[in-house]
Amino acid sequence: MDVETIELKDASGFPGTAERLLTPASLEELAGILKEARAGRVPVTILGSRTGITGGSMPRSGWAVSMEKFRRLDIGEGRTRCGAAVTLNEIAAEAGKTNQFYAPDPTEWTASVGGTINTNASGSRSFKYGSTRNHVLGLLVAHIDGTVREYKRGEPIDFDVPELPLPATTKCTAGYQLKPGMDWVDLFCGSEGTLGVVVEADLKLLKKPKSLLAGVVFFPTMDQGFDAVDAWRGVAGLRMLEFIDFNTLDLMRPSYPEIPAEAKSALMIESEHPDADAWVDRLEAAGALLEASWFGETDRDRERFRVFRHGAPERVNETVLRRGFLKLGSDFAVPVTRTREMADYYYSVLKERWPGQYVIYGHVGDGHLHVNLMPASAEENRLGNEIMRDWARQAVALGGTVSAEHGLGKRKSHFLRLQYSSDQIEAMKQVKRRLDPDWLLGNGNLFPED
Repeated sequence: MDVETIELKDASGFPGTAERLLTPASLEELAGILKEARAGRVPVTILGSRTGITGGSMPRSGWAVSMEKFRRLDIGEGRTRCGAAVTLNEIAAEAGKTNQFYAPDPTEWTASVGGTINTNASGSRSFKYGSTRNHVLGLLVAHIDGTVREYKRGEPIDFDVPELPLPATTKCTAGYQLKPGMDWVDLFCGSEGTLGVVVEADLKLLKKPKSLLAGVVFFPTMDQGFDAVDAWRGVAGLRMLEFIDFNTLDLMRPSYPEIPAEAKSALMIESEHPDADAWVDRLEAAGALLEASWFGETDRDRERFRVFRHGAPERVNETVLRRGFLKLGSDFAVPVTRTREMADYYYSVLKERWPGQYVIYGHVGDGHLHVNLMPASAEENRLGNEIMRDWARQAVALGGTVSAEHGLGKRKSHFLRLQYSSDQIEAMKQVKRRLDPDWLLGNGNLFPED
């Protein structure tokens, strides 16, 4: 067991400090650490690969417990058993050898299984396959008192909870999604490390499609890109529909000079069992820059496009951290029928109030666009935070959520009050107290006043 005082940061640059960093190598050692922490009333924060951007894995105090040694990975037919530290790219590599794949695909493939379960992560393929909780078959969880339990999908929780309202969105990871008769797996998915420690997970694997068309489709205007979203959302076999705006393209051009000069927006798509002729007709009807767009059918092509898409948040993070600030990024989602309305609101506010640099990209098929503000001064940082609160309220007013896939962590925990009433948040806290009565796990996540 390693012991030291350490300062930490997550992918957004959000800092944390722990008195001790512990790296248990076995389930028994982990259980002993948790039991000792409970006895001494010591806060415990669980570390994964630290790819999060809301501070959820960053400790305020107490002990940081790294799960890096829990690396079991067994691939079976239609499922995999994996430890919390296994990364998504490791699952993809091993499952691919058996012609299978794991559907959830957050942009950051070095994210760990434990972290993606804690935030109920989703990503671009959630357009067809939904978020992480749809693909979790069971969990091995260590509790703060040192007990360890295996929870199977469908095993109901053994206490009463009320039904809390859900937004009319395709995904949500803001607080506990409580309803009577819910199962344990759904309770832990998206709980942000506040209820228990995910040690291992049984995850669903799917057969790879026999054919798959991937592409980055460029458009000469923003409106044509959004029109194509509306026209293509119902296309059979479409599993990815991602938006990239003109500022994002400009940010990427130094590294990708092949981006057509006349492109003002782009859609990243993946279509299973594609009809090539039908896609040519769609692209022409949408006014796409057909000859200048990028298409591919191989794993190498899809990886190239994924790296291109992942380059956007990487460049945003690098730019803002170089300026001495943290990125201000939205994670709001609205009902898919109100996607364009929310996008118009984003751009109207930016035009009126934001003089700084920004980009918009993301999961447009799910009504979930990421707006990233890159402040260059203390005043811009203050204004950007104010704008984010305004956008959060607007998303909720449109029937949406303040967090679709990244969780609230510590940086965004204040948004929970915009989506839920005090009584509804208290119902969540009652669940927290039942499983963690001393309020030691993930202290500061979700509930800022505590």
